[in-house]
Amino acid sequence: MVKFSKELEAQLIPEWKEAFVNYWQLKKQIKKIKLSQKSKQPQQVLDHEFGLSLFDPIRSLAKNISSKLFHSDTETEIIQARSKSMEDGDEEVLYQTELVQLFSEEDEVAVFFESLDGELNKVNQFYKNKESEFLERGEILNKQLKTLLDLKRVLNEHRRKPINAGVLPLSCSSSPPRNSFCSESASESNETSADSQIDEIIAALERDGINSATRKKTKKGKPKMAMRIGIPAAAPTRTITAVTSMLWEDLVNNPKKELGAGDFINRKKIQCAEKMIRGAFVELYRGLGLLKTYSSLNMVAFTKILKKFDKVSNQQASASYLKVVKRSHFISSDKVVRLMDDVESIFTKHFANNDRKKAMKFLKPQQQKESHMVTFFVGLLTGCFVSLFSLYAILAHLAGIFKPNSERSYVETVYPVFSVFTLLSFHLFMYGCNLFMWKGTRINYNFIFEFQPSTALKYRDAFLICTTFMTSVVAAMVIHLLLRASGFSPNHVDAIPGILLLIFIFVLICPFDIFYRPTRYCFIRIIRNIVCSPFYKVLMVDFFMADQLTSQIPLLRHMGSATCYFLAGSFKTHRYETCKSGRLYRELAYVISFLPYYWRAMQCARRWFDESDLNHLANMGKYVSAMVAAGARITYGRQENHLWFGIVLVTSVFSTVYQLYWDFVKDWGLLNSKSKNLWLRDNLILNNKSMYYMSIVLNIVLRVAWVETVMGFRFNMVESRMLDFLLASLEVIRRGHWNFYRLENEHLNNVGKFRAVKAVPLPFRETDSDG
Repeated sequence: MVKFSKELEAQLIPEWKEAFVNYWQLKKQIKKIKLSQKSKQPQQVLDHEFGLSLFDPIRSLAKNISSKLFHSDTETEIIQARSKSMEDGDEEVLYQTELVQLFSEEDEVAVFFESLDGELNKVNQFYKNKESEFLERGEILNKQLKTLLDLKRVLNEHRRKPINAGVLPLSCSSSPPRNSFCSESASESNETSADSQIDEIIAALERDGINSATRKKTKKGKPKMAMRIGIPAAAPTRTITAVTSMLWEDLVNNPKKELGAGDFINRKKIQCAEKMIRGAFVELYRGLGLLKTYSSLNMVAFTKILKKFDKVSNQQASASYLKVVKRSHFISSDKVVRLMDDVESIFTKHFANNDRKKAMKFLKPQQQKESHMVTFFVGLLTGCFVSLFSLYAILAHLAGIFKPNSERSYVETVYPVFSVFTLLSFHLFMYGCNLFMWKGTRINYNFIFEFQPSTALKYRDAFLICTTFMTSVVAAMVIHLLLRASGFSPNHVDAIPGILLLIFIFVLICPFDIFYRPTRYCFIRIIRNIVCSPFYKVLMVDFFMADQLTSQIPLLRHMGSATCYFLAGSFKTHRYETCKSGRLYRELAYVISFLPYYWRAMQCARRWFDESDLNHLANMGKYVSAMVAAGARITYGRQENHLWFGIVLVTSVFSTVYQLYWDFVKDWGLLNSKSKNLWLRDNLILNNKSMYYMSIVLNIVLRVAWVETVMGFRFNMVESRMLDFLLASLEVIRRGHWNFYRLENEHLNNVGKFRAVKAVPLPFRETDSDG
């Protein structure tokens, strides 16, 4: 049977952990009461041996009678709830326990009930705050929904009753994201009908406190319509980016237009707003469910801990205390349950066509159960990979392709493509390890990355993709060597890596719902947002993936060289100097080395523009320094002299120190001199503190791997390629190691703010008044 403490640890909401009953601390206090009893037992035995044994039965009977009398009183008087008026006029109920029955462990019991009262007050206050927050959110969503329905109704009415285009051409041409005004070609005789139409639109939009449309007059008295709806600047979804500034401008300016391109735009905008409001209802329902779980778990915790107290103290104090707990707000209030019912009915009616089953798929999405078949295939493919790699090592040794005097065709054309897949698979393996660790430490990575739990990649899935990649790649490498040994033309055999690359690109963009399509398409969207930086709003998952790309510069270089070889036909002619010399090649090397840092710097610039936080500019400086250091190292590799050696040394040391500081202080939240954990932080997820110190050292060692590039060691081509691959693999290891602590720090920031539900932005700006 699982202990309740472990069950509570597994079921509680990680972001609200500090707001839950501190069950573990209360257990420690009960143990102190038990130890106090044991320490007093020898003295009681001694008093009994030397006391008057003739009066023992009388004392025992008197004790039982008094116990019953006191027990009847404790049920009504052991708890006294005092209320005091706060400064703002609200009444807050604080619970305080008085011990009316004499306990042999008076001090320990008093401390226990004092702590219990504190936990009950904490739970009550947190529940009230969250409840009021969700109730307020529900009211806002109701207003937003009413506004949306009014917009639909007005638009549909004007579609059914179109107005002559000569009366008042309300449709305006496309304009920048600012107020736009319609043309003044309306005739004087039809102003009255136009005014009534505009008044109807304004009345519908301003109902329920929405201040969206304003009516203006020209100098001649002719009406003009302007539209402005505020969009929150810190929106966490890309939906907002697509409709900022001019979200409803065209909708209000074109209410009379017949079906056409303008109406298509209007429908799209309505659908966009509807999607935003629907998502907000889903998040509200999820938050209410979490609060309901919070209430039930805390109630069970109070029940369990009081039963333990009764068992240790041999008293019946739990019944009277539990009565007070059940009367407290977090148990007695039914506002959350009623609001959940309202959300279900509203969502079913307006977003699911009165289909409750369909509505609950949105409100309560069922997570896919982890299949044992995935584990089976991971093991099977791992075994296949090991067997095929052993065979490849034997064939490569017999063919002598890695000898210093071996032909260059394999190293120049085959190696870059295969190394791309190998590094990518290794990165996937490290990501699978990250997912495994995040799940084991209850870091809510799906919430942080805004992934859908029903389609998000799990660690077994990541390992399955990794082993599938590696097995396919090694199988292609074995086939390549076997065909070469069988006497097939190298011109045809060396095309195998290119064919493999095309197959994987097709799998990535395959439109069919196979092989993790949501994950594949999410990856494509993220890469698009990174490449188009800073034109897309930056989310957590965007800059997290961009950081991964900064650790895969060797992979990008191999992709560039492989693309050049295949497009230039070098794998047929074996003229490798085409892609290894010339000004274009040198410039391409700089571009590939700069691109990931440039993308990341542009993301920092966009975040600074959106949030006005100077930390983002400082972070951008880190990536600019990395670009300078990378460029200096490339130049030194071609012009080895003392001047460039000094430049490389200065720029690389500065960039490394900059990056290390940002890793430890900003990204990991460590090196806090005032922390209770020496040079770490106050809150740690890992129990073993030495892991953090070892991680700091490991990150420093892997960050200075660039030293090898300026040491001046001489290697042949094969050795140089192997060394490059080793250093690239070490950087992937460092990035996977960095990922865990980066998300740990992000998770703890969410925990500190009790942030367990996304704050979905809404399309309409509310006015201060409800009128």
